[in-house]
Formats: sequence, structure tokens, C-alpha cells
Amino acid sequence: MDVIRLSDSEWLLMNALWDHSPRTITQLVEQLREDTGWSKHTVITMLSRLEAKGAVRHEEGERAKQFYPILDRTATQRQETRSFLSRLYGGSLKLMVNTLVGDTRLSDEDLAALDALLKKAEEEQP
Repeated sequence: MDVIRLSDSEWLLMNALWDHSPRTITQLVEQLREDTGWSKHTVITMLSRLEAKGAVRHEEGERAKQFYPILDRTATQRQETRSFLSRLYGGSLKLMVNTLVGDTRLSDEDLAALDALLKKAEEEQP
């Protein structure tokens, strides 16, 4: 499968579609207006770009085009996470976690959740 890279703005639009589909251009403009201030023309341009990338598709509706995501949200998030990890940390999860933990005050709840994740990962190792 080809890797489809999304810009930050494209992630906003894709999240809107993943949350509620199908959506018309008007519905997307309304949904994103407060956070982005995007005009109808901006949303149309971005949808065209996303269609060209193979990330969204549309169907002709009774009154307006209906837009749907093609990409699976979880698979796309995993792909982006692997890319991020590779670009910033040379693929080292340990370096990334060390950076995050070093810069963040972890609550008892955070520590317990991380501990549970590590135990689960340990149990699943061959």
C-alpha cells in the first residue's frame, strides 16, 4: 500500500470525516469554521487534494456531493506514528518515551497506565 502523507490541515478535515460521514462541503465548513476559519473555497480545495491523494471519495447526492473517508483512521494513525518515530527518533521508541517523560510531570494515573502497557507488551512477547 502506498503511503499517504497528510498535512496538519488535512488531518483536521480527515478527523471531521472520520467522526461523521458522509458530509457535504457545507457541513464540513460549518463543522470546522470555529476551529479553522476556513471558507467554502478552502474546504473545496482541500477535498480536491485529498481525493487526488486517494484519501477521500465523493458520491453525488440529491442536492450536494457527499464525502467519505477512504483511509482507515487507525491504520493512518499507525502509519503516521511510525513515520514520526522514524523521522524524529531514528525509530527508537525508547528515545521518544525518554524525551516525553523527561519533559512531562506524570501523574500516578499516567504511571499506572504506562506500567500496564509495559506489562501487556511483556506478556505478548514470544
